[in-house]
Amino acid sequence: MAPKIVGIDAGSPAARAGVRPGETLLAIDGTPVRDVLDYKFYGYDAHLALRLAAEDGTEREVPVKKREGEDIGLVFETYLMDKMKRCSNGCVFCFIDQLPKGMRETLYVKDDDARLSFLMGNYISLTNLSEADVQRILKMHISPVNVSVQTTNPELRVKMLRNRRAGEALKILGRFAEGGITMNCQLVVCEGMNDGDELRRSLSDLEKLYPAVNSISVVPFGMTRHREGLYPLQPTTAGGAANIIDIVEAFAAHCMEAYGTRLAWGGDELYIKAGRPLPDVDYYEDFTQFENGIGMMSLFMDEFRTALPGYEGRGARPFTIATGTAAAPFLAQLLDEASPSCHNLEASRVISIRNDFFGEGVSVAGLITGQDLVRQLRGRALGERVLISANMLRDGGDVFLDDMTPGQVGEALGVPLVPVEIDGADLLRKIFES
Repeated sequence: MAPKIVGIDAGSPAARAGVRPGETLLAIDGTPVRDVLDYKFYGYDAHLALRLAAEDGTEREVPVKKREGEDIGLVFETYLMDKMKRCSNGCVFCFIDQLPKGMRETLYVKDDDARLSFLMGNYISLTNLSEADVQRILKMHISPVNVSVQTTNPELRVKMLRNRRAGEALKILGRFAEGGITMNCQLVVCEGMNDGDELRRSLSDLEKLYPAVNSISVVPFGMTRHREGLYPLQPTTAGGAANIIDIVEAFAAHCMEAYGTRLAWGGDELYIKAGRPLPDVDYYEDFTQFENGIGMMSLFMDEFRTALPGYEGRGARPFTIATGTAAAPFLAQLLDEASPSCHNLEASRVISIRNDFFGEGVSVAGLITGQDLVRQLRGRALGERVLISANMLRDGGDVFLDDMTPGQVGEALGVPLVPVEIDGADLLRKIFES
């Protein structure tokens, strides 16, 4: 179905060309436009011809002149200009399946859309790609594609994803590699299923696709307390995390010697669970999988320390940092480091928030809810403000996962909440802002 235009960006090439809201975009330079990939791919050139249909069905062709790569300026009903592809898997470790009932509907949506992988960095399983989808990615040379592999053992992948196509879909990795498509891969490890020798096998198989496989993240699955009726999995243990790190680091050392890159990295959570120190920032090279929790805390601490000399001698109004149990010790360490050269930090504190909403096994700051903040901070001396990680809030910064707003939480606590980006320098800015 051709996408309908609902708006025109002011001053855009489309506005200058006289394109009107309400028209439907049929084709660009004679090629039918189905979705956002077609729109961006075929709309890249400087001189274009848009085939448009009015609401009464009449068609016209409009020439558009713009800079190469500049957006045409059309606004559609949805970002994808099409329906999102939903996930067809039943992964044994799926976090969405572990959400409690009664949350807003959008939190239960499982996408598995290759277009969102390329455009937004989402991870896909490949199981719902048709042959036409694969050919299109190869033809457009869409890169990078982020792939949730989990295991390269076809039979085990069928078991873990609970999709009969899961094993067969692994062949697409090879086709993408042959076609020059760059891939960032993820292995979500469930202790006792795809760790140990299975993890070694997966890393070795993905290495064979280097350099098309550009990076591999190895992360533990997230386990909430809401697993009634789900596949019986055990939380990642300290020993299990240590074993995973040993396998990944040995593989990374081999790849560094062979290719000049480690290729694979373990998630921060593995090091924290294992009680091991985090690697320094140089270990993570280009931080390709930063958003996947790879090197996030090491970079944050390095940013803080790099920016700290600019705040020497300054004083801060009393504050509290409220964060997850995983990050709390690191943030407390940073405040201790800053205290000798800055004033009033001794009066402030880091409070570790236990995740009662999802369960104590969930330790990251991004999954803390408003109600847990209120219950655990109410009645305590918090200073003049509470600093929280911005990723506790939905994009736009307006609501927590439990639909409480920052304003509601701040009102309950009697002090405002101050969101901090995942950036150590931003933490310092927020600490010392007037």
